[in-house]
Amino acid sequence: MTLDQHQELRLWHLRHARQRPVEKNFWDTVLTLWLIGWVGGPVALVLGWPWAEPACLAMIFLPGVYVALRRRWHHSGRLRCDWAVVLS
Repeated sequence: MTLDQHQELRLWHLRHARQRPVEKNFWDTVLTLWLIGWVGGPVALVLGWPWAEPACLAMIFLPGVYVALRRRWHHSGRLRCDWAVVLS
């Protein structure tokens, strides 16, 4: 995902926070875990926590994976995703 796509998705969630509070909170959780991945990765390396390094690396890719899964589920009809059109 590009920075512009992140911004568009953030704005969509802010505009629709009252109608879709769970969706907004879930996206905020994804972004929080993404930030933990970026901050926690170097900390895990410095402190020598080998179990935390792969977890932090996985969290770095979480927003892109989340958006890709939601798009796939939306196109297959399993899950409605109103913000998918924002990223087109």
